[in-house]
Amino acid sequence: MSAFTVRLPDDKHNRLRALAQARGTTVNRLIDEMATLMLAEFDAETRFRVRAAQGVGKVDRGMDLLRKATGSKASS
Repeated sequence: MSAFTVRLPDDKHNRLRALAQARGTTVNRLIDEMATLMLAEFDAETRFRVRAAQGVGKVDRGMDLLRKATGSKASS
């Protein structure tokens, strides 16, 4: 496990301390949870961008699959 120092304005630190106390946890655990959420969001966005890049130029194929999945007729 690693440790690092974060410089925050006193008012922000006090608010984080109050938030942690209200949630029945520590500031350390609160920061760990926030980092986990942000990393999960980053990973999801990265996966989306990779999949979107793989679909470039495949709009017609994607629309055909969508019509097939929804039982729609092909448009002309």
